[in-house]
Amino acid sequence: MVSRVIPVENFDLVIFGGTGDLARRKILPGLYRRFCAGQMPEDSRIIGAARGDLDDAGFRKLIGEAIEEFVPKNRRDTQTIKDFTARLHYVAVDARGEKGWPELAKIVRQDVVTAFYLSVGPGLFGDIASRLHDYEIANPSSRIVVEKPFGRDLESAKALNAELASAFEESQIYRIDHYLGKETVQNLMAVRFANVLFEPLWNAQYIDHVQITVAETVSVDGRGAYYDKSGAMRDMVQNHLMQLLCLTAMEPPSKFDPDAVRDEKLKVIRALDDIAPENIVRGQYSAGDDGVASYVEHSEKPDTRTESFIAMKVDISNWRWKGTPFYLRTGKRLKARMSEIVIHFKETPHSIFDEDAGSHANILTIRLQPDEGMDMRVTIKEPGPGGMRLVDVPLDMTFAEALGPQTEDVPDAYERLIMDVIRGNQTLFMRGDEVEAAWKWTDPIIEGWTTRGDRPMPYEPGSSGPEDALMLLHRDGRRWREIRK
Repeated sequence: MVSRVIPVENFDLVIFGGTGDLARRKILPGLYRRFCAGQMPEDSRIIGAARGDLDDAGFRKLIGEAIEEFVPKNRRDTQTIKDFTARLHYVAVDARGEKGWPELAKIVRQDVVTAFYLSVGPGLFGDIASRLHDYEIANPSSRIVVEKPFGRDLESAKALNAELASAFEESQIYRIDHYLGKETVQNLMAVRFANVLFEPLWNAQYIDHVQITVAETVSVDGRGAYYDKSGAMRDMVQNHLMQLLCLTAMEPPSKFDPDAVRDEKLKVIRALDDIAPENIVRGQYSAGDDGVASYVEHSEKPDTRTESFIAMKVDISNWRWKGTPFYLRTGKRLKARMSEIVIHFKETPHSIFDEDAGSHANILTIRLQPDEGMDMRVTIKEPGPGGMRLVDVPLDMTFAEALGPQTEDVPDAYERLIMDVIRGNQTLFMRGDEVEAAWKWTDPIIEGWTTRGDRPMPYEPGSSGPEDALMLLHRDGRRWREIRK
């Protein structure tokens, strides 16, 4: 089976922060792969914009080296890299000054799709947006892409939205969350809404609980100053996990349309209950035997109370989910890198088998990374004589095995989302009111533990987090799915 490549129009894509880490690691290597797939029309261009005094040749050399470093050897070719980098241009621009803006205005075309990717800190979003407007570089059909964080609380999110709205319409603003570009995240919608066997069961009557886990093995080394201002709640829960929760819990939209999908996600956020302190566990990793320092040592604050781990029990007050809890957890320096959504169905209301058969329930696991796929645990009779002994076995679909070579050409999250920007498709991007609703729910939680002076609980690196996070489920007669290496 050959994947279908959807063509795009000619475009000018301006990447502010074009020499930065994100541009070098993800954005430009991703665009190179789309170039290899034939998704960059002949007259399309990529324009890097940053403070450094480079010229076109210097920028092309820098990005050529990035492709050599971050694109697998079997997916790069010397001539193709040369052809791709020939599409690159560079303008030295001062985001807060006037340097470079007249030059940028001359090079950006008005007769093709124009998109502006702000791969910079949120403190520069307003300055860049206003200058794009004032120098008439952007036009009514242009698109602007902004990276998280979208504020650090409700007040700053509103201010950021207002800054962007002063120069762009909401339909032109693309708030990017790379989790939504993952193949398996989108397959969650396909599983729910394209298979009649799941949707009738996707509610509190049949689902006991849902677990959403995003576990990381890395520390915050080098990012301590940033992380002290965010913590796991702001950095992960308010955006990544919130989006996974919304896609899992939302009602079927009337059609697969950007606003129809985002309307349903917004309804989920507005239906979230306040969380009691006993349903929140915060943690902070200790020093490890591998010589990696503790979170406190990585922080610039010796008495820091910032969490590197958080787990919480979340309830949704609507007809579909009342009584079915969602358990969320995320953290640094955990046992393994793993992101997954686990749907635990209820046990059968009555078992016709004797007690020796045990109790059994179906479990649907949607694996986001690193081994994308899903499996469904079903109950069967264990082979052999000796009565009716029941055992749970997986019906496994690993994408790489099920779809074969086709998966090698599946775009990564950034590739897919950038192409959606060029096409003008906002389905996988967050809307302003959605961001503000998420902060409206998040702010009181953070304010609560700050007011109480709560300290995060220490946990061992390479573990599953603090012991109290295990008790969050144990007291409800449930268990976390193991974080597997």
